[in-house]
Amino acid sequence: MLHPPGVVHTAAPASRPGFEVGDIARAHAGALLGAGGLRLEQLSVLSAIALCRTAALGGHLDRCTACGHERPSYNSCRNRHCPKCQSLAQHRWLEARRERLLPVHYFHVVFTLPSELRDLFRAERRVLCGLLMRTAADTLLELGRDERHLGAQLGLSAVLHTFRRDLSWHPHVHCVVTGGGLREDGTWRATDPGFLFPVRVLGRLFRGKLLDALTRLHRAGGLELTGPRGALRDPQTWSSLLGRLYAKDWVVYCKPPFAGVDSVYAYLGRYTHRIGLSNRRLLDVTDERVTFATRHGKSASLPPRVFLRRFLEHVLPRGFVRIRHYGLLASSNVDTRLARAREQLVGHRASERISVPPDPERVVTREESLVELVQRLAGVDLRRCPRCHRQSMQLAAAPLPRGPP
Repeated sequence: MLHPPGVVHTAAPASRPGFEVGDIARAHAGALLGAGGLRLEQLSVLSAIALCRTAALGGHLDRCTACGHERPSYNSCRNRHCPKCQSLAQHRWLEARRERLLPVHYFHVVFTLPSELRDLFRAERRVLCGLLMRTAADTLLELGRDERHLGAQLGLSAVLHTFRRDLSWHPHVHCVVTGGGLREDGTWRATDPGFLFPVRVLGRLFRGKLLDALTRLHRAGGLELTGPRGALRDPQTWSSLLGRLYAKDWVVYCKPPFAGVDSVYAYLGRYTHRIGLSNRRLLDVTDERVTFATRHGKSASLPPRVFLRRFLEHVLPRGFVRIRHYGLLASSNVDTRLARAREQLVGHRASERISVPPDPERVVTREESLVELVQRLAGVDLRRCPRCHRQSMQLAAAPLPRGPP
């Protein structure tokens, strides 16, 4: 919420963020639109976030059948970039994916794009960000198939992130990788619990694959090199860029292995549906500055319009899939190779810390209702009346009309 200078802000209860990106969008969207330069997808997201859970989208009126207390509830925008609309979608997605996790240790590998290529990927994000994800996955799968390293097919999930904690443009791919793979003879071969592949080998193979793919795109005219990037149409300029990129080491970071299925599940909950920043990272919002938490107890402060531009910089092209599964976890392998790997691992413990996921036959397939999900995740009973404290709230007792946009 925005406050004029000199007005003291009283923090909201801990259960609800004190500030929201939607408040900033509603206050400064007009000025941002007047400045121009936004893509259609960005305009759509800006509008959705500004209207989310307001009268403009309509809603319903909950009513307590015991004391008559009424509570208005407005509809969500359900946009995948909205900080308020991702939590429940994230948990439902994770519940559906959990039964595919194997009872093995997992690794977290991060592939980072060199700074020389960031502007090019920003301008051609639909083609090149997809290429970045495929190349990262191909790098891991190729090393996994190599008999000198593992000689088996890995399973991995890749998540594209385009942002740093300060919302600057920084494309990179997070991969959750099984600590082992399925060999051609149908047996499981595990990696050492503390080691996947040499990071230097990962970096060099990733570099070679991505630069080769970029070169083929460049020769085929598949890159729209306009404006400041127009100089890259010249073969010599392009070769000079490639020379600099081949001469440097690319950053691939392999973090320590996860302790087991539960820790993988917790990790996925933090990364799969993240969209730049959550409302809880907003520390202070005024008409002049937006201050938000970054890393290690530090913060960044930006003018509201600059903040919104940075936030919208990470809006993905329509239809772009930023969570993808490869190898054993690819959809084509779920009922075949992944099932065989699970059979191999039944009753197996790679270490005492590793737990086995629940038996898929015992997993409840009925989708939880909104009331049940909020109760389980947040401990909030939407049916309990805030006035008489009885479980007598009649949800959606009456529709609310839409307000003007």
